[in-house]
Amino acid sequence: MPPKQVKGEYIETDTGNKVSRKSNILGSQNIILGGKTIIQADCTIRGDLRRSGAPGQHGNVAIAVGRYCFFARSSVLRPPGKVSRGAFSFYPMKLGDHVFIGEGAVVEAAMVGSFVHIGAGAVIGKFAIIKDCVRIEEGTVVAPNTVIPPFSRVAGRPGVVVEELPETAQDSLELKGIYRMI
Repeated sequence: MPPKQVKGEYIETDTGNKVSRKSNILGSQNIILGGKTIIQADCTIRGDLRRSGAPGQHGNVAIAVGRYCFFARSSVLRPPGKVSRGAFSFYPMKLGDHVFIGEGAVVEAAMVGSFVHIGAGAVIGKFAIIKDCVRIEEGTVVAPNTVIPPFSRVAGRPGVVVEELPETAQDSLELKGIYRMI
């Protein structure tokens, strides 16, 4: 039986996002939610970790989230960072539409495409790029700087592609309009 929802547990924005009052959203002015996104309790989203932009640069967006995303309890999103020119700097993170992040997952990717499912307890390393229509299994650890091709299923520690959707199925999805290039 699902836990009873406490009245007023979620704050709903004008664009239909639902954010738990028990989530940890840091630097919210640097986070863009596309709409209809649900952020459950104990999620941590680190918008305060951002690159300091020079005047006139668009360096303020730390995390951009597409539409219809779901962040399960205790998941963590933080932008990737590295030492560059002698100083530590953070880089923006972009998530596509229809992204599911499972309970306790930690994501530091540079980009997560659309229609991506990241299982519970998965760890996505710094600057990883996950293309569209990917499933990351529970407990998988994706190494930093890894590029996951579209229509893949990834599992293991370290995460490797264990299955790819056949080209005929990909073509069928494209014809039905389910898969769109970003």
